[in-house]
Amino acid sequence: MKYPFRAFVWLCLCTLLVGQSVRAQPLPVASAVPEATGIRQGRFIGVLVGTAAFYTITLLMLRKQWYKKKVPFHAFNDNREWLQMDKVGHAATAYCMSRGGYELMRWSGVNEQTSILTGGLLALLFQTTLEVYDGHSEGWGFSKGDMLANAAGTALFMGQQYGSGQQVVSLKYGFRKTIFPPFRPNVLGKTTGVQMLKDYNGQQYWLSVNLASILPVGPSFPRWLNIDVGYSGSGMIGGHENPPLVDSEGRSIKFERYRQFFISPDADLSRINTFSPSLQRFVGTAQFFKLPAPSLEFNRVKGIRFHPFLLPKE
Repeated sequence: MKYPFRAFVWLCLCTLLVGQSVRAQPLPVASAVPEATGIRQGRFIGVLVGTAAFYTITLLMLRKQWYKKKVPFHAFNDNREWLQMDKVGHAATAYCMSRGGYELMRWSGVNEQTSILTGGLLALLFQTTLEVYDGHSEGWGFSKGDMLANAAGTALFMGQQYGSGQQVVSLKYGFRKTIFPPFRPNVLGKTTGVQMLKDYNGQQYWLSVNLASILPVGPSFPRWLNIDVGYSGSGMIGGHENPPLVDSEGRSIKFERYRQFFISPDADLSRINTFSPSLQRFVGTAQFFKLPAPSLEFNRVKGIRFHPFLLPKE
């Protein structure tokens, strides 16, 4: 695995220490949501049924669309593919699912410790099932790197929630259209919806840090203000390397593969107490998508670039 992914995993494994270091900081406004005094039977049953239905229907749809031909279980090493964008994506997805499962359990009246554990286990169950499907699929295989990334995303959520009762660091997703899918539509996607899942050139993943939770700020400091560090890649039309391409006149088409790094301000809406108590609980999970904001980019090919609002189409 290359350095950015190793560093990301290291950060996730250190979140328990981060949680302890910020325990003295004021909790986010979302913590003011009234705590349930016991299991709310109607909500709890609804969450159980809804979660089971989501799990079953999603896996059946994926099996029909993506996992059509079953082969004997096997593993493969894809840690060097797509400049590790897929690994960061696995971690971000596991983080979001862990947080969502936790919030559903708390909304149902389940106690804090059980909700944290349940949210993490649900995320790992879903992601592990997908990996088993991959292990039986032609063209894919069970990936230890994917499983490590899944565990890292879950650990990022659980470590902070156990350690400090809040999410000081969160993971977010961004997307923009790129020029690359038309060159390999079966790999990168033919429609925007598919490209959001498969075109790693268009995806960005953001590590979002709440400043008021880590800095000694005064009461007038905006507690919703975050600073985000983003990662993406460009020039990728193949996993390990780009296949040969030619244009209509037979001339070679080449794209240079390179990493992109970003820094941008952000807002944590879960720390703004403007929603109903029930809705407030889910704001942080729903805010998985990075809010558009000015950003500064660095990459080895184009150097430093400033983007005033949205990232440009690559």
